[in-house]
Amino acid sequence: MQPPSCWPLRPAPWYRKAVMTKLTRSVVLVGMMGAGKSALGRRLSARLNVPFVDADAEIAKAAGCSIPEIFTRYGEAAFRDCECKVVCRLLEAPPHVLATGGGAFMNETIREQIRKYAVSIYISAPIEVLLERVQRKDDRPLLKGGDPREILRRLMAERGATYETADIAVTSDNAPHGETVQRMVEALSGRGVWQEA
Repeated sequence: MQPPSCWPLRPAPWYRKAVMTKLTRSVVLVGMMGAGKSALGRRLSARLNVPFVDADAEIAKAAGCSIPEIFTRYGEAAFRDCECKVVCRLLEAPPHVLATGGGAFMNETIREQIRKYAVSIYISAPIEVLLERVQRKDDRPLLKGGDPREILRRLMAERGATYETADIAVTSDNAPHGETVQRMVEALSGRGVWQEA
């Protein structure tokens, strides 16, 4: 069975209906699984009045199956290839808030495209917070091969330095989401991503 090509694709409905607002560059959220990228991204997009896009959801649409199914049927390499194609396409869309998967920012091509089209925000969280959040669902392929705490520690050790190259860093702990979103908005205000009124 051939892996999904994920390219070329017709623009998703949110792309066609995107409304240009005061945001001049997309905002891309990066970080570990469980950091809160999707939950915070939805709130941030509402605050900025731009569309929210979840990269994993777009990858699943493009592939015609879920992320766990892509891993099972085709393997991680095929998923990463699909992820790169989809994320790079999404970055060419009008300004929006994009939540990426935990491994996307490890891809040099994706990082280059983010630098070209967007402002990146690294959302960090303590391991215990990540662990509590990821255990709410059983849909994390990378956690299937052993102790989730140890896998998270290993991934954090491998990825942490790269995450820290993002334009902005905020911490997502057990504080209300509104507080974290406010910190993101304040950090973005000095990054030249607003149109002049």
